Amino acid sequence: MSEANMPVADFTPLFEKQFIDGEWVPSTSPDFIEVENPATFEHFARIPDGTPEDIDLAVEAAARALPAWSATPLEARRELMRKFLEHFRSMREEIIELEAEELGAPVSFAANSHCDYQYVRVASYIDEVKQVVFETRFPASTVIREPVGVIGCITPWNYPLGQIVQKVVPALLTGNTVVLKPSQSTPLTACLMTEAFRRAGFPKGTINLVSGRGSKAGARLAENRKVAMISFTGSTEVGIKLSQKALESVKRISLELGGKSPCVWLPSVKDFAPLVPQLFNSIMLNTGQTCTALSRLLVPRSRLAEAEAALVAKLPDYPVGDPKDPKTRIGPVASKAQYETVKRYIELGISEGARVLAGGVPDEPVKGWYVKPTIFTDVRNDMRIAQEEIFGPVLCVIPYDTVDDAVAIANDTPYGLNAMVCGMSEAEASKVARRINSGNVYINNGPRDVTAPFGGYGASGIGREGGRYGLMEFTQLKALFDHSTY
Repeated sequence: MSEANMPVADFTPLFEKQFIDGEWVPSTSPDFIEVENPATFEHFARIPDGTPEDIDLAVEAAARALPAWSATPLEARRELMRKFLEHFRSMREEIIELEAEELGAPVSFAANSHCDYQYVRVASYIDEVKQVVFETRFPASTVIREPVGVIGCITPWNYPLGQIVQKVVPALLTGNTVVLKPSQSTPLTACLMTEAFRRAGFPKGTINLVSGRGSKAGARLAENRKVAMISFTGSTEVGIKLSQKALESVKRISLELGGKSPCVWLPSVKDFAPLVPQLFNSIMLNTGQTCTALSRLLVPRSRLAEAEAALVAKLPDYPVGDPKDPKTRIGPVASKAQYETVKRYIELGISEGARVLAGGVPDEPVKGWYVKPTIFTDVRNDMRIAQEEIFGPVLCVIPYDTVDDAVAIANDTPYGLNAMVCGMSEAEASKVARRINSGNVYINNGPRDVTAPFGGYGASGIGREGGRYGLMEFTQLKALFDHSTY
């Protein structure tokens, strides 16, 4: 059987090892972490409970590989990345199967968002790196962009491959070497991706993977003085603590953190019904476990009932069920901890006085961490359910009186990651969108552009991912005072 057609079972031995210095090797710890299928409660795989020693070995390998890799011509790095993409694409069916099993992602969503969209992102980086200006001549100097060094990439459980792609691919293309620490909850597709790098022929030490807990392996990455930069995606609380560790040795930091994103329906909109699918795709798909989820819907107070009717009418189009059923659009949340968190917020919303329009407190789980899509209405923006990231399929409908009120409500949050503004014309919606304090704003259901920068304001993070801006995050500037002339 060719490597390109290996079933998931044949990758299983890789799950129980670390990838260090070009080889799959045992951890220095004899302990393992069980990986649970959130739809069945089955423990179906295990990964090493990685140690600080594993991290140090990986960092040493990355540091040894750095001089040669940073000196490798850009076109050679791009060619290796193209080979990686070929191997990565060949694993498509295995990736879809594993995303359904380790995350609980419905197979249709796993195929589109967790898999195919990531191939688009990789191809975009390969193209966009040609647009990065690595050397600029000034009258008396030359300014060059160089790799930062060894990059510690710490990624979350909600988009197991997407967040790795956003970090590892641009870091490697710009000449850095990488130590990756994926989430302990959804680490398996990370192993497949790492194997694709190996098969593509990336030099030993350029990419390393250490599985384990954030409290041990992740913390050690932040502490290790040979790591030049930490790129982290996760909660704001964890990001702050990790940054404090990283700054003890003055590391570069890139943080993609939480959000409480507003969707503003302007009074000029004639019919709310066509706007609902894009909103629901944001807050309901991936079971609401998306940092950019449009979790606050702002509607004109005089049309609140009309908006509520539009939401309720579309909800049957988002059935909850078995992730492996192609008809399912919403699977379970990823873990018991996440189920309990979402349940507490739903209970809190009721106690705060918000009205339940749909869904409600989930039943005690029998098989799978399932939460029904829940819509609260008559929500005030000072309620905790409107201020805090729930990370579940929970939508807050907030009425407003004027457009100025809507802008004020949209901006009344510590976060600023994502937003959407919908109006009768793009010009009208764009005018309001420019007043929203957010790193990303969609206008009238505009599509995502992978070449645009992605990142947030305020508590939503530091730095940008995506396109040439995301590539430049992994470079640093050097000025050579050389008496050069134009």
